[in-house]
Amino acid sequence: MENYEDLKRGERGAWLSIIVYIFLATLKIVVGVVGHSDALQADGLNNTTDIIASVALLVGLKISRIPPDEDHLYGHRRTETISSLLASFIMFLVGLQVIWQAFLAFIHQEFATPSALTAVVALFSGVVMYIVYLINNNLAKKVDSLAVKAAAYDNRSDAYVSFGTFIGITGAIIGISWLDNVTAFLVGVLIIYTAWKIFYDAAHTLTDGFDIGKIEDIHTIIAAVPQVHEVLDIKARMNGNRIWIDATISVKAELSVAESHAITEQIETVIRETYPNAYTLVHIEPYFDSD
Repeated sequence: MENYEDLKRGERGAWLSIIVYIFLATLKIVVGVVGHSDALQADGLNNTTDIIASVALLVGLKISRIPPDEDHLYGHRRTETISSLLASFIMFLVGLQVIWQAFLAFIHQEFATPSALTAVVALFSGVVMYIVYLINNNLAKKVDSLAVKAAAYDNRSDAYVSFGTFIGITGAIIGISWLDNVTAFLVGVLIIYTAWKIFYDAAHTLTDGFDIGKIEDIHTIIAAVPQVHEVLDIKARMNGNRIWIDATISVKAELSVAESHAITEQIETVIRETYPNAYTLVHIEPYFDSD
């Protein structure tokens, strides 16, 4: 039976993000309104989308743990990738809203001087989110999850957004009144950029896109296995954090079935030494020595 401990660990990262985002979103929006900072409010709205995205990730990870059934023979691990895709749509729409509000404020010259408290909150939020990024990025590497990795990158973007918000608010406080609105606009642009990156990675995976460099690496690994005459074909795709590899090799025609099977098992073993989450199916073609 498949072990889903990696997905359970991924859920911890989602819960961490949800709790932190709820706290920071509430803090930023309230202080942004009271302290007259459009940039901090935009940053708070950004975090509300992150709450939704993290919840989608959590739901996706939970569904991914459902064992294979009669019409999902490969399991449900792709659900976590779908959750990343849905999260990117939500982030994109909110990014557009933030840009539109900042644009209207700039057109109508609605410039207000933020309070010093808004700058403190922005700097504090940036530090907190970068710590969360480090935790989730480390977790993503351990469980090899695209969804957790996307969440970690989102955490990092949020940290940079908050640091940028701090700079914008500070500029507005010292007399550059329009800088707060410009920062809010740039926050919206960064939200959309992050949404695009998450969307691209998820869509690439769902359409069975795979890293060419890894394909070449797997080819080298298989070719180095004794008695493999030639690697004729390799295909690979992702299923959640699992790699499914289809390889076609040629071996000497005079080898027995048992000997050929032993070669396939050796191939599976050496691939898993480099890619522990890989599942390999090897098809053997006979090679006839011209001698």
